[in-house]
Amino acid sequence: ATAMKLKTTIAAAAAILTVFAATAQKPVATLKIWDNATAPHSNGIATPEREPEPNRIADVSQAVLYIFPADKAKTTGQAVVICPGGGYGMLAMDHEGYEMAKWFAANGITAYLYPRLEPVPALSFAVRHLHCGLGVCVTASHNPAEYNGYKVYGSDGCQMTPEAAKRVVALLEHMDDFTSAKTTDFDAALAAGSIRYIPDEVLDAFVDAVYAQRVGSGEGIENLKLVYTPLNGAGLECVKKLTQKLGIRNMTIVKEQEQPDGHFPTCPYPNPEIRQAMELGLQYCDRVHPDILIGTDPDCDRCGTAVPDGKGGYRLISGNEMGVILLDFICRSRIANGTMPENPVAVTTIVSTDMVTAVAQKYGVELRRVLTGFKYIGEQIALLEQGGHPERYIFGFEESYGYLSGTHARDKDAVNAVLLICEAAAWYAKKDMTLGDAIDALYAEFGCYCNAQKSFAFAGETGMEKMASLMQGLRTQPLREIAGLPVEGYTDYEAEGTGLPKANVLEYRLPGGSKVIIRPSGTEPKIKAYLSAVKPTVEQANAQLARLAEAAAKLLA
Repeated sequence: ATAMKLKTTIAAAAAILTVFAATAQKPVATLKIWDNATAPHSNGIATPEREPEPNRIADVSQAVLYIFPADKAKTTGQAVVICPGGGYGMLAMDHEGYEMAKWFAANGITAYLYPRLEPVPALSFAVRHLHCGLGVCVTASHNPAEYNGYKVYGSDGCQMTPEAAKRVVALLEHMDDFTSAKTTDFDAALAAGSIRYIPDEVLDAFVDAVYAQRVGSGEGIENLKLVYTPLNGAGLECVKKLTQKLGIRNMTIVKEQEQPDGHFPTCPYPNPEIRQAMELGLQYCDRVHPDILIGTDPDCDRCGTAVPDGKGGYRLISGNEMGVILLDFICRSRIANGTMPENPVAVTTIVSTDMVTAVAQKYGVELRRVLTGFKYIGEQIALLEQGGHPERYIFGFEESYGYLSGTHARDKDAVNAVLLICEAAAWYAKKDMTLGDAIDALYAEFGCYCNAQKSFAFAGETGMEKMASLMQGLRTQPLREIAGLPVEGYTDYEAEGTGLPKANVLEYRLPGGSKVIIRPSGTEPKIKAYLSAVKPTVEQANAQLARLAEAAAKLLA
């Protein structure tokens, strides 16, 4: 069984390297090869489940080796960064991480290996910092442990293009015999320099790059009282380094979730979007009474927050709310201190709140909307960079708790989010306000844009077929009304003319700014409905959301 697992990992690397010969520096996408037959695959990629083992890393690694260009002069870097991430990556640290390094080294590719579990954005940073052509990460991300996968980054620090990912899968489907795959002795390769541990200076440079994204004066930040949970993931080291640089002296760490554990014993679904994942942290809040609870997911690329609600409890801030708070804070701070660039650009996704449009207009910021997935936000940074003006990028976020205010990484960065959240909290604290008060004030200024997401699972061998059939039915018989509201506008993102790459997403615009967007998940066997309501009060908006949620359940359940 062990030999079969090793063969599987070799195959995956080879396919990806082959594709990278033709796809370097193109728009980005993600590739995750999941370990169970029923989970959907990112970007709609599905592959046959041939191996009985709990992960298929070897297949992807072997595919990578076929894709990577042999001519070093034609590559950005004949080297790879390996970073086992959250979830299964923790379990694989002593096995697949080292085995992948051996396979890459044996095939003439220098393998840089993080010696400890580190955040995924630190991988994106290291690819560029070390001038590598590729980065790979074994991770379950914010999903249950059994959804582990193999994530791939290009030389620009962004995730793979959809085209490249499809070519990898095509190669995987034709790989049957990997007994001739090259490997080498780890210690010998380490001594020869073809495997290299990434020095601590690189991780320090990553934290310094995050620290450089400060936009405020920092006044009062040292007085913040925090509770922090890394959710048994990879965030602890970098978050501690950052908060120490910020001068924060009072941070309580949720002990039960402090150390990496890919089994996630305290919450099977370690996603800070979900209250259950933050529950232990909230219990600490009842005892410690902090100014902020911060939780980073196992990859440390998503960040959740709770603040005092003024009634003796704590209020969770949603991803959309935090995105609005942070954009407003960045804009007002950079205008005040004279660092706002000419023609500033912010980027968000089509499923994120429309409230951010109003905030951007207030400050004269160009807002670009892209498809769901931070890879597309990273693509916009690359386009600005290619145009000679990366400084125009000031902020990007997605409703699923991902934020990035710098160009140091090309993926969402929860370490960066911790910096911004602490800066904003300290600024509002001087006004005797919490971040909850901040979003309430923004609701009063712009209107109450309330949002909700509902997921509908389609498990089992026929789950993918049912999802495809449901989406096709919505296309052949377009909805004329939802929750008694007439559909005033309809966009099928698989059609031409949207200005975006084709995607399996349907958008319905309703009176008064309400909206429903339906799309299959890229990482789970689910269809997601994104619901938006705009009303004068939060109560009215939530009542509208409840009606939309009931209609979505009848339609998709």
